[in-house]
Amino acid sequence: MNEYGPDLFKGTAVYYSKYRPQYPSSLIRFLIQKFSLNGEGRLLDLGCGTGQLGLRFSDWFEEMIGVDTESGMLEEANRLSKIHRIDNVSWMLGRAEELQNVWGSFRLTILAKAFHWMDRSSILEILYHSSDNNGGLVIIDTFNVGQEPLSWQLKVNEVVKRWLGNERIAGDSIYTHPKERHEDIVARSSFKDVERLILPSYSVTWTVDSILGNLYSTSYASKRLFGDHLERFEADLKSSLLEIEPTGKFTEVLSVSVITALKKEAKSQ
Repeated sequence: MNEYGPDLFKGTAVYYSKYRPQYPSSLIRFLIQKFSLNGEGRLLDLGCGTGQLGLRFSDWFEEMIGVDTESGMLEEANRLSKIHRIDNVSWMLGRAEELQNVWGSFRLTILAKAFHWMDRSSILEILYHSSDNNGGLVIIDTFNVGQEPLSWQLKVNEVVKRWLGNERIAGDSIYTHPKERHEDIVARSSFKDVERLILPSYSVTWTVDSILGNLYSTSYASKRLFGDHLERFEADLKSSLLEIEPTGKFTEVLSVSVITALKKEAKSQ
């Protein structure tokens, strides 16, 4: 397993909160129903980033804890929670391995686009012991329904590689995608009733500026990685995208993958 440093998402928080697509309301409704959320108990948002998902559950828990290893992400999360007057959330800086003895127990833990950065087997064991007896776990990600990248996405990848090289940067190291599927790792853990569901697809419309902003929210194309070449990179990407689509509007169809698991097996009806 790669060990990724604390600067993985350094300088990305503002772009993360502004340009990462919001999860659809269907995801919120599904989790409320799946875990019978009723305003009781505590939520753990592990790898919370700027809290863009966790904050949407403020009415469904007594207390929420967001945990991340990047202080800039938590500063932005705190700013957003104050703007939206959400007062039942607190933010903790650090890793699960460091915080497991102080963060208490949880009705539900969510990991949204974060699990692949972690030592997954170890994290699952920590989360199992941090779960209430009726607690659960959900691992969330989005992906392109068409599987194959769209022409404009291929062009974005091509331009980024032209300026940053062929290897996918992960902060100050190189990203290696996990070989084993998340659901298989969870199925081997102490959690029970592991299921994976794909929610109905939805459409996201991008502009050249939002594509750039989204890139700057990532570990592999954050602004700091371009150094003195930033302006030339932006000009290159903009002209390349407008050659493909002169209107500057690009559409992507996404789906949400949801892996759920329970601490105890559900009672048969």
